Amino acid sequence: MTATALHAPAAPPSHRRLSVNFPRVVHSEWIKLRTLRSTVWSFALIVLLSLGFGLLLAATFDTSNGPPLDPASGNSLAVTVATLGVNFTQLVAAVLGVLIISGEYTTGMIRSTFAAVPKRLPAFFAKALVLAVSTFVVGLIAIVATAVVTAPILSSKGIEADLLNGEVMSALVGGAGYLTLIALLAFAFGAILRSSSGGIASAIGLILVIPPVLSIVSSLTQATWIHNISVFLPSEAGGLMFAIDGSGISGGPPALEASADLLTLDATQGFLVLVAWVVVLITTAAVLVKRRDA
Repeated sequence: MTATALHAPAAPPSHRRLSVNFPRVVHSEWIKLRTLRSTVWSFALIVLLSLGFGLLLAATFDTSNGPPLDPASGNSLAVTVATLGVNFTQLVAAVLGVLIISGEYTTGMIRSTFAAVPKRLPAFFAKALVLAVSTFVVGLIAIVATAVVTAPILSSKGIEADLLNGEVMSALVGGAGYLTLIALLAFAFGAILRSSSGGIASAIGLILVIPPVLSIVSSLTQATWIHNISVFLPSEAGGLMFAIDGSGISGGPPALEASADLLTLDATQGFLVLVAWVVVLITTAAVLVKRRDA
């Protein structure tokens, strides 16, 4: 009698599980960012507004009634033309920064994101990194393109600018860096509040509403300390990043100009102040993302 040996069917080869590491999380967030319609429109607006306002200022600038501009003044004017749009595109960058994170809370996708990345913080910082790099690249392209396109218009009016000058290049890069830091600041508000409307209102209020309010109050009260507070606001300090002369904020009302207690910042100090704002808010948002339920 022969025994029949029963052999279990061979198990199919197991698929190798890919580990969740930071580069893969960054790649995932990059796919999310570039496939969002709001991202495409926001970056397109940054480019269009930069070019539009730069061309408008260059076309309407009149030098016929004044003396010829020296090279330093020409460089300063070229930077002003190239970075004029930053005053408007910062709003677009702020809105985009909020929506990148708050949109996932609104739709509930954040639960899937944190389920795929249980530690949460890698996903949070990957979002911030992708947002920062994308905003900087697009902002720099927009500002440099504006400088190049408007240069012949300014030259036809007798305004010669050296776009390869170190100070000019630093100011152009500073404009893109300012947009990037504003986007990150707004991103932090979006993560803290987990609301698109609340995040946008907070970011825009801090950037655009509080500075003129403090300026008006400072003018009415002639209080030096109010002006000194406004110097450290994100938009006031960060605005020095794309000022070609690197001078401090002369700032306040004429009656305060002679005050020895009036604070001023240079471009480097302004940059550090804005970075400090971003670091504090991003750190706060990271702690809350880690501790709160999705």
